[in-house]
Amino acid sequence: MAFEKFTEQDSPYRHLEKMSVRTLLDNINKEDQTVPAAVEAAIPQIEKLTEVVSDKMLMGGRLFYIGAGTSGRLAVVDASECPPTYGVPYGLVIAVIAGGDKAITTAIEFAEDDREQGWKDLQAYNVSDKDVVIGIAASGTTPYVIGALDECRKKGIITGSISCNPDSPVSAAADFPIEVVVGPEFVTGSTRMKSGTAQKLVLNMISTSAMIQLGRVEDNKMVNMQLTNEKLIDRGVKMLMERLNWSDYEKAKELLVKHGSVKKAAESVTK
Repeated sequence: MAFEKFTEQDSPYRHLEKMSVRTLLDNINKEDQTVPAAVEAAIPQIEKLTEVVSDKMLMGGRLFYIGAGTSGRLAVVDASECPPTYGVPYGLVIAVIAGGDKAITTAIEFAEDDREQGWKDLQAYNVSDKDVVIGIAASGTTPYVIGALDECRKKGIITGSISCNPDSPVSAAADFPIEVVVGPEFVTGSTRMKSGTAQKLVLNMISTSAMIQLGRVEDNKMVNMQLTNEKLIDRGVKMLMERLNWSDYEKAKELLVKHGSVKKAAESVTK
């Protein structure tokens, strides 16, 4: 049976240009509401991959994302937010995007079509069998991603994938495929919409769960977050006051700034 791209099927909505703004917004929202259900259906797949990612990271490995276009940009967002949110080192979660850093803000023509370049880009980070590589491709057919995953498997590197079509080539290239089938987009083929939303939700789930497994969260608090602005310092002070049962804001702030994180500040008092 020929592979069918649900992501490329015609939108069930016609003549979008004739719709009022309110109708457009209502219909986009209606479609967006279907995404969480599609993600929920994929939770067993997400669980398997997340468990492997957590285990590898606990053993000192890294998590790599590799993608092109919207998928690559979503990967960059998720990877770049792990260090400030959880206080982990830069380089623990790494996003590789077709076309390099320039592709984050500018479309790079044909970058996603180069089947060999993905593996070359991963090699720049000395990727090894200690790591996990997750390929992200809404269509499930991106050569840049598939080529990279194929080479990873040859080298004994565990691979995962996130796509929005069932039984896609990228799933076949992954040890732990995730397929979130969201159906046709509101604007035909515009996978930055429902498909992109689905990918973002899955990335949130994987990285957040892995960081919790690594001990970067206590109770429901980001006790290892970097104190990079006044808002975060204020949040940290209040977390520290709650944890130590203190009422003196300035005293807690002084301790927090001295130690650099809620966790270290609290430990300095409770040890």
